[in-house]
Amino acid sequence: MSDLKGEILARVRDEIGTIDKDAPEAVALLYPSPYRVGMSSLGYQTIYRSINATEGRAAHRAFLPDDLDAWRQSRAPLVTHEKLRPVSDYPVIAVSVAYETELAGLIQCLELAGIPPLAEDRSEQHPFILAGGPLTFSNPLPLAPFVDAVVMGEADQSVHDVLGVIFGSDSKDSAMRSLSAHPHVFVPSSQGDLLPPIDKADSATLPAYSQIITPHTELRNMFLIEPERGCHRGCTYCVMRRSTNDGMRIVKMDRVLSLIPDEAKRVGLVGAATTDHPQIADIVNALVDSGREVGLSSLRADRLTDELVAALRRGGHRVLTTASDGASQRMRDIIQRNTSEEQLRNAAKLARRHGMKRLKLYVMVGLPDETDEDIDELIEFGAELSSLIPLSLGVAPFVAKRNTPLDGTPFAGMPLVEARLRRLRRGVRGRVELRATSARWAWVEYVLAQGGRAEGLAVLDAVRAGGRFSDWKRAFNALPEERPRRLLVRPGDRLGRASAGA
Repeated sequence: MSDLKGEILARVRDEIGTIDKDAPEAVALLYPSPYRVGMSSLGYQTIYRSINATEGRAAHRAFLPDDLDAWRQSRAPLVTHEKLRPVSDYPVIAVSVAYETELAGLIQCLELAGIPPLAEDRSEQHPFILAGGPLTFSNPLPLAPFVDAVVMGEADQSVHDVLGVIFGSDSKDSAMRSLSAHPHVFVPSSQGDLLPPIDKADSATLPAYSQIITPHTELRNMFLIEPERGCHRGCTYCVMRRSTNDGMRIVKMDRVLSLIPDEAKRVGLVGAATTDHPQIADIVNALVDSGREVGLSSLRADRLTDELVAALRRGGHRVLTTASDGASQRMRDIIQRNTSEEQLRNAAKLARRHGMKRLKLYVMVGLPDETDEDIDELIEFGAELSSLIPLSLGVAPFVAKRNTPLDGTPFAGMPLVEARLRRLRRGVRGRVELRATSARWAWVEYVLAQGGRAEGLAVLDAVRAGGRFSDWKRAFNALPEERPRRLLVRPGDRLGRASAGA
């Protein structure tokens, strides 16, 4: 155990911006993925700073261990980074969940902490388990068996009200009764499957930005900040489309720049539609002129200009990354991804002109109504782009999410997705680098994205069986046919063959 704690202490020593605070109301802020992932989450870091800024309250971080087996074999409890205090000792565990499959990490963290994963198996003596995070924008129902309450949507402000209720209540039950009246809190034990609307933070609280800079993340030593929140576009597959929380909210350039600390030598501008910020080129240029490297998320091909790409290259970009999402122009039109071949061609030309090493393009396969001809168009277009600049394709199977126009669309089926990927690989071999997300794990994500409590309980079975894909498949296939559901999809189902539920 001393070695495992030593790794935590070494990590914390390398951090800039750590808050080591004692307070009467202490929260274990849990991220159910490893440290390198959790500390790359802007929302997680923002909530960490915000709770610690509250008088009488502190937040201490905990993560899914990198080496889960080693931690289990040590028989030591899961502990927080700031205090090496067992997570189970905290009265509240606030967990941020970004993706469906992180439910497995939540179960593993609770078991490591010695806390029964199922809410029904816990007593008043166990911590209050409060969930939030990006998953709440789409479908948190699979979380319902494991948590006491869920803060829906943007928790920048509401998390403080919710924690106030929990700490101010004389029992867990009374806290849940009070929270069930909150307009943006879901209490699974009393509200069935009726989800309240997601919350929207006041624009005055924006932007979210990093508290801690660390070398031990996916985004090494990078300070993250959002120049905008939300999106004004209408892509039909996206949870963050223009109808979500009134679309895009802009943060003025001066405020963005004022929040970046002098010690931040690498800055990441993140958001759902970063390049749609009207001053984005000016922001990037200002950061580069100050001697910083700059990273940018959500590069939209129709927003790439000579000035912006030049600024990105000066800021350290070697690869220009954008997305077409649909394999063909027909598919892009269907999903309302307003990106044309000419705009993607222009992106390749700009990347070459400014000395980029490569163009990376994200694409989805398995969209509704997609055919082999759409894949063939991507093959032909990929060959054209690769003649301009080396090209990489990042390919992901389409997974329908709730709270989108494509909600309820069946999964294309693993056989079909894998056949499309084989066709694409053959067509681009030797000309285009291709990396694809597993069709198997996309199916797992889909079942949870469209599922409910029963699917969440199946995750517990899968985790306890070993967590292999075969364990997930067996657990999902064992679900009763008569369970409440909107859509039931089996691993071999093809588009249009999935059976609709009630």
